[in-house]
Amino acid sequence: MFEFMPEKDTSKPLLYSALAKAVLNLTAGERDPVANMANISALIWQFIPELNWAGFYRALGDELVLGPFLGKPACVRIPFGQGVCGTAAASGAIQLVPDVHEFPGHIACDTESRSELVVPVIGSIGLMAVIDLDSPTPGRFDEEDADGMEIVARLAAELI
Repeated sequence: MFEFMPEKDTSKPLLYSALAKAVLNLTAGERDPVANMANISALIWQFIPELNWAGFYRALGDELVLGPFLGKPACVRIPFGQGVCGTAAASGAIQLVPDVHEFPGHIACDTESRSELVVPVIGSIGLMAVIDLDSPTPGRFDEEDADGMEIVARLAAELI
């Protein structure tokens, strides 16, 4: 298990370093991808403040399909190229969106979401999934969050 629970004023690099260590500790020896995605989602939910949704969309064919998550019910299928998650999947690039209402084609699964961070999970077989973080706070995510979640995504690529 993990012992570190971040203090409110913990720096983001320290927070994401601790999150990455917790991911490795909690998934050690587990080979089931669904179990690992579920535990990674739970860790993100615990470690990252001001979230209203955290989890995975799995890449299947030319669409994303809902995977393990925490938060309100979500859209089940998202075509590549549509919405923030579909754009991340199609481009293979992190999507850091300060205000989802200004993102062309945003898919509003939860109307309370205001900002979003989506990080592709890319393994040896290509795109495997995306990690999606939503917040009710506009401008919640920044480059430090994107960098930290990119580390988590690289770990996830080895675990799912």
